[in-house]
Amino acid sequence: MPASPSTARAINDRLALTLLQREGALTAGQLKQLTGLSRPTVADLVERLTASGLIAVVGESGEQRRGPNARLYGIVADRFCLAALDVRTESVSVLVSDLVGRVLAEGSVPVGPEAGETAAVERAVELVERTAKEAAASGGGRLHTVGIGAPGLVDPAGGELRDTAGLPAWHRRLVAAVQERFPEARVSVENETNLAALAEQREGVARDRDTFVLLWLGHGCGAAVVLDGSLRRGASGGTGEIGFLPVPGTGALPSATDCTGGYHSLVAAAAIAELGAEHGLAPAGSTGPEPAAAALVREAVRGAGESAPQKGAGNRATGHDGPADDRPPSPASPGTRFLDALADRVAVGVAAVVAVLDPGRVVLGGEIGAAGGTALAARVEGRLRRMSPLATEVRASALGGGAVLRGALLTARERAQDELFAPRDR
Repeated sequence: MPASPSTARAINDRLALTLLQREGALTAGQLKQLTGLSRPTVADLVERLTASGLIAVVGESGEQRRGPNARLYGIVADRFCLAALDVRTESVSVLVSDLVGRVLAEGSVPVGPEAGETAAVERAVELVERTAKEAAASGGGRLHTVGIGAPGLVDPAGGELRDTAGLPAWHRRLVAAVQERFPEARVSVENETNLAALAEQREGVARDRDTFVLLWLGHGCGAAVVLDGSLRRGASGGTGEIGFLPVPGTGALPSATDCTGGYHSLVAAAAIAELGAEHGLAPAGSTGPEPAAAALVREAVRGAGESAPQKGAGNRATGHDGPADDRPPSPASPGTRFLDALADRVAVGVAAVVAVLDPGRVVLGGEIGAAGGTALAARVEGRLRRMSPLATEVRASALGGGAVLRGALLTARERAQDELFAPRDR
């Protein structure tokens, strides 16, 4: 059945708005060329969208010809604001942007366990309020959508953060508190690692992949699975809870309420700090939400004097790939030995993921994955080649710990645009 005239108009409007979002300001002639619509149809939709306040004339093209055909139309980006929150165990970071993603304000606050549940929620909400006011002073509009990234399970049916053992209770209260403070805003929550994967897929090292796995290495560990272009959450929202994966070398088994003894005990920040101490490396100080273990890994890479292991530069005894030669191996630095041992640990969980999913690419994300960079990624990939027959690329995150905020902002922007640009009968 052909679409009604009103539905066809609404679909054309959404198409034009999507192009303006992706391409930036365009003339009516450029909209005609990109949409394939007739000149009268484009003229009508430009008039409708201008009257609705969604687009406005933002300048003129550089063509010699002046007049209506040279006008550049752009989305009215400052009509509403979007907020992204990255909620960690002991901190909250906030970023506020306009409708096209231009950052207007940002900030973060520590939220230690000594603060108490009520004080932690109040401190986080105050940060959102303060950042939103700064954005408004920079020309932003009303807060329309808030995207929150948090550790733990998110119910795939209701979209609520589930009560997960080991996570602060104030995390669940924060979502309701933000909604109460901004009753007109649309507030949603997503697992932090899932948001990081979405950001890597749109803006990072997975832009050319429809299928990949992101392994988050930060204070804790987690994984996000993207198959055939879609994020997979699982029946209970628990896809990628790799911290509970039973692995050798921990001396115990995880339980339903505690991932101690699982993969978490090998690659979480505390475990990496202990591994560094075993190799004579003291954890450096860190600021903000970054774990001290990330600074330790970064310093180890510098101490090893490399950005990545060179192919053919060593042998199995050194943990590098390539044939052995007759020269005696050079003594490995403490940083090199530490990175080799860390790669051994990381590869255990990655090999399990690869055996089940065969994703073709694994991204080492989080602050620690980014700190290890190509040096750590190349080591893990080399070990995978010996452990698995499935060809797998391992890449370091391009976004690091900032991927959660980027992912939360991208999802908030999409949700706002789905509502504001949705086809409507007119």
